[in-house]
Amino acid sequence: MSARILVVDDEEIVIRSCLRILADGDYEVDAVQDGLDALRKIEDSQYDVLILDIKMPKIDGLEVLRRVKEAHPDIDVIMITGLSDIETAVRSMKLGALDYLPKPFDPDELKMVVARALERRRLLQENLNLKSEVSSKYRMENIIGASPRMQEVYRLIAKCAPTNSTVLLTGESGTGKELVARAIHYNSLRKDKPFVPVDCNALSENLLESELFGHVKGAFTGAVAAKRGMFEVARGGTLFLDEIGNISLSTQAKLLRVIQEREFRAVGDTRTQEADIRMIAATNKDLKAMVADGSFREDLYYRIDIFPVRVPPLRERQDDIPGLAYHFLKVFSKELDKKITGFSEGAMQALVNYHWPGNVRELENAVHRAVILANEDVIRQAHLGNIIGEVPTLDIEVPRTGDELKRIKKAAREKSVEDIEKLFVLEALKRNAWNVTRSAEETGMQRTNFQALMKKHNIRIRDSE
Repeated sequence: MSARILVVDDEEIVIRSCLRILADGDYEVDAVQDGLDALRKIEDSQYDVLILDIKMPKIDGLEVLRRVKEAHPDIDVIMITGLSDIETAVRSMKLGALDYLPKPFDPDELKMVVARALERRRLLQENLNLKSEVSSKYRMENIIGASPRMQEVYRLIAKCAPTNSTVLLTGESGTGKELVARAIHYNSLRKDKPFVPVDCNALSENLLESELFGHVKGAFTGAVAAKRGMFEVARGGTLFLDEIGNISLSTQAKLLRVIQEREFRAVGDTRTQEADIRMIAATNKDLKAMVADGSFREDLYYRIDIFPVRVPPLRERQDDIPGLAYHFLKVFSKELDKKITGFSEGAMQALVNYHWPGNVRELENAVHRAVILANEDVIRQAHLGNIIGEVPTLDIEVPRTGDELKRIKKAAREKSVEDIEKLFVLEALKRNAWNVTRSAEETGMQRTNFQALMKKHNIRIRDSE
């Protein structure tokens, strides 16, 4: 869609000049010679950019600018003025004008300032769209799962999200604690401010303190420049401390002080800064047991355990496995440009019956790998064998006609032979430390024939000879 521009100037020659200069651009350009007419046109039509003269009869440009910015703050305004009015033009920028051009202006100058205004609008719109997309992605209804366990999680999210209370998320690794934390943030009053995750498990004690609170230049060896901490980056938003059970006792003490005093100091700094954040912590450890053995401060535990939410492991919400599996199938089929429509009955049964020690993350990886392996439009149990640690059983469709029965019996025989061949090669290689020559000799096969079976079943191994 073409950008819409309104030129407002009481001089006919200026209007004609602007129309001529902008004629070769992808713009719809209107023009009026009166400020009141301009205000009426802006109310009747949508404009992206307003090119506005300062000195006009009836109502001057500054008053038009003020009214436009009050009613339509998204319209970018470029002021045009005589050389003697530069000071007034600068004042107009304080009222919200994007830029100004002194008369007489060069055609390229006008084109450049208009292009800059439209590029700014494009970037702002992209940012708004991205915020909307992120917010939509983490709405509660987009967390997959309708089981009773997940319904309880949704209920707790809805209760705590509108508050500023500290939340403690507990649960095994891979259950989706960060997804829940983001859902809390994007359903809170702080949703337009940053969500800042910090992995407490990934940093040493000294680095974690600098990561959280920042540091000034020269605070320690290697601190060649000042650095903002995550408490500062997250100002007004949410700070998510993942795996909080892994931080040291000394860092725990400093974190406790920040929570109590609502202020912090960067490492090496004497000044204090306000800690305007909402904190969400997560752990896969038993913090009560850690308090008992002295590895986690009791006072900090009670400060962060204000609103606990347990995220259940996947084995406690088996009813959610099909929905999650189809969600990941859709994601990875699109990513890998494959037209895979679903799972066979055997494959889905294998997914539902598996105990998933790695939880949702492991299921995601399993489906990802299965999509890579699949060479038809259905994920079958054979595509999951290496992932869930089981040798796949025969997984075929049930025939409805005699011709289908013949076709499926033939496919079943071929499939059984292929499975036996593959196991034959793999077991021979395992017995002989993955040495191809010894494996061929042991099985009484020529090395070239044994290698042909390896190639047929896509088994690759470097010969150790």
